[in-house]
Amino acid sequence: MARISKLKRFADILNYPHVYENYDPHNAILLGHKGEEINLKGSWNSKHFQNNKPLVLELACGRGEYSVALAKKYPDKNFVGVDIKGARIWQGATIALKEDLKNVAFLRTRIEIIDSFIDKDEIDEVWITFPDPFLRDSKSNRRLTSHYFLNKYKQILKPDHVIHLKTDSPELYEFSLESIGSFEGAEIIYQKDDIYAQELENEDLEIKTYYERMHLENDLTIKYIRFRLEV
Repeated sequence: MARISKLKRFADILNYPHVYENYDPHNAILLGHKGEEINLKGSWNSKHFQNNKPLVLELACGRGEYSVALAKKYPDKNFVGVDIKGARIWQGATIALKEDLKNVAFLRTRIEIIDSFIDKDEIDEVWITFPDPFLRDSKSNRRLTSHYFLNKYKQILKPDHVIHLKTDSPELYEFSLESIGSFEGAEIIYQKDDIYAQELENEDLEIKTYYERMHLENDLTIKYIRFRLEV
């Protein structure tokens, strides 16, 4: 039954006009509505959103809760949730479709090739929400705050940008502080190892994903870093 449900979700998003997919990380072809090939690099606003509002990415978006919640909160911005798991993206994409949210879209691809689909100076803001900390993987480059990925982000960010990391993992939090701190031109604007220990510094942190609620039920603390890169 679960297998049928997953297949149905893949079929659904293939027909969603606000979901784009790349199936082969070695071939930067992007497929849109009903599998039609489309090139959105440098033209997400003009071709998809058809406006010139600030463009925000949510990386490792999972079910897309942050993208959807932010889109509701900020109709003056455009949002793109990015994840490799299509069955997860279906959740947020379906909500956006039902609620007629025109300022949110989804990109199913590996974040390692994000610069194949997003152009230089195209992104105003990035949210990284509860990414896999890869605790058992000795290759720290897989972590989304490694120098490898920070260099990727430099290729797509506008000079006046901001990046947010929200995580429950103390290992990823400490790694990120070290990685960002040792990355040339990077600046940590704010950091907190328990955002709910006092009044929230940023009201956008009130948004809670499915995974964050699970972490809080397990008495884990939620950590946050806001930073920028020199681009």
